[in-house]
Amino acid sequence: MQDSPSPSAADGAPRRPTWSFVLAHPAHFLGLGAGSGLSPKAPGTAGTLWAWAIWVLLQAAGLSPVWGGVLVVVSIPVGWWACTVSARDLRMSDPGCVVWDEVAAFWLMLWVLEIVWAPAPWSRAAWLWQLAAFASFRFFDAVKPQPVHWADQVFKGGGWRGGWGIMWDDLVAAACALAVLAVGHAFLPR
Repeated sequence: MQDSPSPSAADGAPRRPTWSFVLAHPAHFLGLGAGSGLSPKAPGTAGTLWAWAIWVLLQAAGLSPVWGGVLVVVSIPVGWWACTVSARDLRMSDPGCVVWDEVAAFWLMLWVLEIVWAPAPWSRAAWLWQLAAFASFRFFDAVKPQPVHWADQVFKGGGWRGGWGIMWDDLVAAACALAVLAVGHAFLPR
C-alpha cells in the first residue's frame, strides 16, 4: 500500500490527491468520500465519520430501512468502480485517500444495526450502538487482524481486481465488527 505519493505524475509516478483531483471525475469524488479522504491524518477514519454523517442526514430526511438497504447494495458495485478508477488515476494500488471502501462498509454496518437491533432512531441506545459500530469497525480496519489481513492481501494489484481488493477487506472488517457487536448484544441484559 502506498500512502506517500511523490508530487510528480508526469513520469508515471503516483499522483498526489488534491481537491482538483477530487472534482475532476465523479469516481474521484466518490472514491475520496467527497474529499474526506484528503484528511492529512487518518483518512480512513475521516471517511468513516463522513459516512456516518451522511447516514444520519439521510435518516433525518426519512430514509427507510428498505431504501437504506438499496443504498448499501448499490454502494458496493459503485464503490468498486470508484475505487478502481481513483486508484488507477492516482497510480497506486491501494491509496489511503480512497475511502469509499470505508463508506460502503460502514453504511452496511449502520443498516444492519437498524434492521436487526432496531433501536428507536435518535434514541440514546441507537447512538451508543452506532458509536460501538464505529469503534469496532475502525479497530478491524486499522489493525487488520485475521481474517481482515487475509482479505487485504487476496485481491492485490491494479484494474478491477485491485479495485475489488480495496473494497473487500473493509467489507470483511465490517462483518467481523458486526460479529463482535452481535456477541455483545447477546450478553446485554434485556
